[in-house]
Formats: sequence, C-alpha cells, structure tokens
Amino acid sequence: MNTELIASHGTVEGKKEALVKDLKSVVGDADALLKEVASATAEGYAAARTKVEGKLIEAKTRLDDARLAVAKKTRDAAGVTNAYVRENPWRVLGVAAATGIVIGFLLSRR
Repeated sequence: MNTELIASHGTVEGKKEALVKDLKSVVGDADALLKEVASATAEGYAAARTKVEGKLIEAKTRLDDARLAVAKKTRDAAGVTNAYVRENPWRVLGVAAATGIVIGFLLSRR
C-alpha cells in the first residue's frame, strides 16, 4: 500500500518535471517568435507560429496527463483513507477528539 503511493509519487514528479521543461520550451519558442516577427516575412512568421503552436499543444497534453495523474493519486489516497476510517472508526474518532481538545485549549489561552 505505501509502496504504491511512493511509486505514483515518482510518476507525478516525473510528469511535473517534463511539464516544466515543456513550458520553458514553449516560453523560449514564443520569445524567439517575437524576435523573428519584427524582421520576418509572412512565411517565416507562419513557420515560427506553427512551431510554437505544436509545442503549446504538446505542453497542454502533458499538463492534462499530469492533471490525470494527480487526480488518480488523490482518488487512491482518498480510498486508502476511507478504508482506514471504516476499519478503525474508534481510533479515528479518538484522534479527532484529541485534536479538537488541543485546538480548543490553544485557542482558549489567547
């Protein structure tokens, strides 16, 4: 159970790093496009724009993949938490009550 969460964490981190790399590439290409637009012909502008659009589509795809991976990890964590609460309701209730008492004590001191 714990190794599954660690493995999915590595997958999310890898996707995040790839996404950041792609977004930096898109920004760099957009910067190059702005520099080329000033002195480019219509054909040069169209080629540069096509290149940037391709990079942007690739970045959007990776962003969607990262979003799906995070959503899956969140669902998995929620499922594990739900199973734990169903298996140990009194323990969870005790921890929640203790936490409430500590927070109440701390707030009453102010």
